[in-house]
Amino acid sequence: MEKQSGNGKIGAVLVVGGGVGGIQAALDLAESGYYVYLVEKSPSIGGVMAQLDKTFPTNDCSMCILSPKLVEVASHQNVSLRTYTEIESINGDAGNFDVKLRKKATYVDWEKCTGCGVCSEWCPVVMKSEFNMGLGPRRAIYTPFPQAVPKKCVIDQEEERLCHAACRDACPLHMNVPGYIKLIAEGQNEEAYKLIRATNPLPAICGRICYAPCQEACNRGQLDEPLAIRDLKRFATDAFDIEKLEVPAVEPSGKKVAIIGAGPAGLVAAHDLALKGHKAVIFEALPKPGGMLQVGIPEYRLPKELVRKEIEYITKLGVEIKTGVEIGKHISLGELRGEFNAIFIGIGAHQGMELKVSGEDLPGVVQGVEFLRNVNLGKKVRVGRKVAVIGGGNTALDCARTAERLGAEEVTILYRRTRAEMPASVEEIDAAEAEGIKIELLVAPSRFIGNKRLSKVELIRMKLGAPDASGRPRPVPVEGSEFQLSVNTVIAALGQAAKTDFVRELGVSLSERGTIEVNPGTGATNIEGVFAGGDAVTGPAFVVDAMAAGRRAARSIDAFLSGIPLPAEEKSEPQELTSEEIQKLKNRFGESSPHKMAEVPVEQREGFGEVTLGYSKQEACKEAERCLAGQVTGCIQCLECVDRCEAKAIDHSMKDTFEEVKVGAVVFAGGYECYNPSELYELGYGRLPNVVTSIEFERILSASGPFQGVLQRLSDGVPPQKIAFIQCVGSRDAKHNRPYCSSVCCTYAIKEAMIAKEHSTVPLDVTIFFMDLRTYGKDFDRYYERAKEESGIQFVRSKIYSVEAVDSTGDLVVKFTTEDGAIKNEKFSMVVLSVGFQSSPELVKLAKEVGIQLNPYGFCQTKPFSPVETSKPGIFVCGAFSAPKDIPETVMQASGAAGEISAFLASARKTLTRERVYPPEKDVQGEEPRIGVFICHCGINIGGYVNVPDATEFAKTLPNVAYAERNLFTCSQDTQERIKKVIEEYKLNRVVVASCTPRTHEPLFRETIRKAGLNPYLFEMANIRDQCSWVHMREPDKATEKAKDLIRMAVAKARLIEPLKPLSLPVNRAALVIGGGVAGMTSALTLAEQGFEVHLIEKSNVLGGIARRIHNNLDGEDVQQFLGRLIKRVQEHPKIRVYTDTWIVDVRG
Repeated sequence: MEKQSGNGKIGAVLVVGGGVGGIQAALDLAESGYYVYLVEKSPSIGGVMAQLDKTFPTNDCSMCILSPKLVEVASHQNVSLRTYTEIESINGDAGNFDVKLRKKATYVDWEKCTGCGVCSEWCPVVMKSEFNMGLGPRRAIYTPFPQAVPKKCVIDQEEERLCHAACRDACPLHMNVPGYIKLIAEGQNEEAYKLIRATNPLPAICGRICYAPCQEACNRGQLDEPLAIRDLKRFATDAFDIEKLEVPAVEPSGKKVAIIGAGPAGLVAAHDLALKGHKAVIFEALPKPGGMLQVGIPEYRLPKELVRKEIEYITKLGVEIKTGVEIGKHISLGELRGEFNAIFIGIGAHQGMELKVSGEDLPGVVQGVEFLRNVNLGKKVRVGRKVAVIGGGNTALDCARTAERLGAEEVTILYRRTRAEMPASVEEIDAAEAEGIKIELLVAPSRFIGNKRLSKVELIRMKLGAPDASGRPRPVPVEGSEFQLSVNTVIAALGQAAKTDFVRELGVSLSERGTIEVNPGTGATNIEGVFAGGDAVTGPAFVVDAMAAGRRAARSIDAFLSGIPLPAEEKSEPQELTSEEIQKLKNRFGESSPHKMAEVPVEQREGFGEVTLGYSKQEACKEAERCLAGQVTGCIQCLECVDRCEAKAIDHSMKDTFEEVKVGAVVFAGGYECYNPSELYELGYGRLPNVVTSIEFERILSASGPFQGVLQRLSDGVPPQKIAFIQCVGSRDAKHNRPYCSSVCCTYAIKEAMIAKEHSTVPLDVTIFFMDLRTYGKDFDRYYERAKEESGIQFVRSKIYSVEAVDSTGDLVVKFTTEDGAIKNEKFSMVVLSVGFQSSPELVKLAKEVGIQLNPYGFCQTKPFSPVETSKPGIFVCGAFSAPKDIPETVMQASGAAGEISAFLASARKTLTRERVYPPEKDVQGEEPRIGVFICHCGINIGGYVNVPDATEFAKTLPNVAYAERNLFTCSQDTQERIKKVIEEYKLNRVVVASCTPRTHEPLFRETIRKAGLNPYLFEMANIRDQCSWVHMREPDKATEKAKDLIRMAVAKARLIEPLKPLSLPVNRAALVIGGGVAGMTSALTLAEQGFEVHLIEKSNVLGGIARRIHNNLDGEDVQQFLGRLIKRVQEHPKIRVYTDTWIVDVRG
């Protein structure tokens, strides 16, 4: 892009600012034969106009006007968008500038990103939306607004995560621990639950009984103590009712999978397979599903109602559970293999391990797993007065505490090692001791004694020897240390094994221990189509490990059924903080301890009621705030977006990149910022919630705003009944060095007042307090009169003293003085401050660096007779950066700047541009019409009044309609791509769009279908915005019926339209300019400087027009001197021919 013309000028232009002015300038320049770099610091172009609800004085939808422009400039072959980009430097001279750009890291590969927004839906970090002026939320990964161009995501990643998220890596399910804890800290409990459940189908269960490897690995624990992750998970699951959780619609695959065992492994496998569309049928030998969750864990630790609810939701996904069916007894494995496409074996380990001690068969000696099973199934179980439990794991602790609840007076746990080696959790050991259970360490049973029934157990003392295979010290008997203990019941809880004999039928390989052998990465056995996981493979382990095995197998089964290679499991090891990191974090955050969850006092524990009580909301928030990952602003790098993005577009390692471009000219079109009135304490902004700025009020009114266009107060969401507008806030204020008028505030206040009355669901009174009204512009005065006469808006000339709260209702009192000097107070529901404009600090800084002169208020200094030229040759300006102005004047200036540049760079025209290339046009002659109908919601502008789903279904019934769909915004960039795709997929040869006015949108849609290979005239529009939702906003039924009629008529017309061939005519490269005033002469010179012949006609005998009667402008400059120079340039220009005393009498051609 460095090709130059003969005189060294470069045929490219830099446009700074992607608002409506920058967009218009870019389009004019691109159409005039120049390559354009359109640079915008935000992720999307559109500027402030994209935030507006309506435009004055027509009250047209702002986005409806702007959106086609957004799409046009983004798709123009000679415009290169550089969004989320800042200008580092501009060096050089007019005709040859060197520009250095810095593209800020988006952390999303825009080449891959489809703009689907799934990542945003799952992001746990809630931030204030800049587009909605902080009134609504956005996520850390986001697109600024629905019609954003480009429609790509950006991650707001302000600093690196402070910890290594070891919790996530340590979790066998790789749950997004930082994510859901961040949501809990922000009070987003429902979102936290849904994020938990996205990777954990049994969250309430895990919130109570998981051994929490995440907590053990928590990096916070290296500073002080780990976060109470399991307790926080429990809080989130307690805060949401799973019965309210929606059931997703899934397309059936037609494949069936048999799952043996309804324990955690089987349930998770079934859950995941169901979400893939496979029919999962679980066969369970027990009378109730749940496996050890149902029969192995006591009620006081895991309420069975929770188990029931979690399993019930899994069945809602289409999973079928058959209980009381034992494989090998009621049905063979071979029969299952013949009926199902795949099998998963997740039978758990339900068989207790024998002690192999004399007297083990005496009545009174029972197996722990059998004991707990009978208790949990509600069978009558009796224990003696004195109970001994052999073992040191969680099962032993469960047996001991259960025996006590069944009436045992004395319960003793017998364990052959020391307390340090006990595999049970510390919390369970402490709880047992608190309940009065004794723990006898370094003892083992040598025999059981009794006459037909157990009466004593003989024990032998142990000492610790060398480590055994488990890594723990081996217990060694101490010779001669035997002693006896009187007991009535002994519960053996040494371990469990799986009953796997039935798998031999198919030849499934077993290990020496009797467990099923599988590929550890996929869960596949040696028999094709047979998979296994959980305790039946690993031996007794933890619930979450079994769940992870079920997930691993489900992923492999899905791949197997889809005929693709089985996926290998990705493993990641938890990382610890370095000593430097620990010290830095300690200095920053200090130390804190986790909040201990409340429990039922020991003396009040009766029966099997749950012991732990859970966190309160305040306790949960406080504990969640200890999370190091959540301490950063913006993205916490929890990696949920990485998991969700099917396009694999997320890249958290992305860095800012730099680019250098050469251009011949620059346009500053950076727009403006709204004044922040926080410093005006007397007006209440920032301290009174129902005092808002005018731009905030625009977002409140907007259909795409935080309240979907429903007018309401910020304090309580109640519709206001009386609104005050206060004018000239941050303008015409010499006290705060803002003596200038911001030009548009008077008229935009009138617009907002009128629209507010339209939107209000209750009778609304509006008063505008003003010093004097400056509504200058075409039809602006008529607009003011309409507001008074038709809308009933009151205008009060006044000076405002203060705005104060009335009381706790949120109402406000405005204190003001009237023209006659009287001081009054008036009560309002809401106050809107009409704030003025100011230049952005970044733009002011860049202008100073480049050497552009600014006026005392930070706007670009220009000369009245050359309003688009800056003080630096080759750099031009348009829009509000030169002075506050409205949209029409901004657009006119943008075109003016483009014209000046076109004249200046005329010799370099078309040296860098590309020609637009279309695909070959499809010949549809003789084809039966296949019509596609696209119906727009336009946010709520249409969808709030017209029943769009009903209209869409109606369209599908019309003759020759091959396809119909509804879109949130049919004019958005992503919908244009969607239309092109649908045309190809459904072989459409005509298109109907039912949306806004054809005045702004028809060219856009015609261009879209042409890019899809259709003739652009095979298109028809139905204006259901202006003619239905607008005029029938109080009559939704009539609006809908009328919309259907318009759609029906548009489709009927589309059936009859035929392709048209545009005519190519020779172009006479000369222009006629009518009128010899300043505007006419300036236009003539601009065209002539670009090399075109110009004929300038003037009906009087001299050039100059009305300017001949003006001698000085407001700044005192000599108008006649300027006019004389202008006339001389025109008369002496070789390309301009002047005709005075001339009228047009005929136009032909």
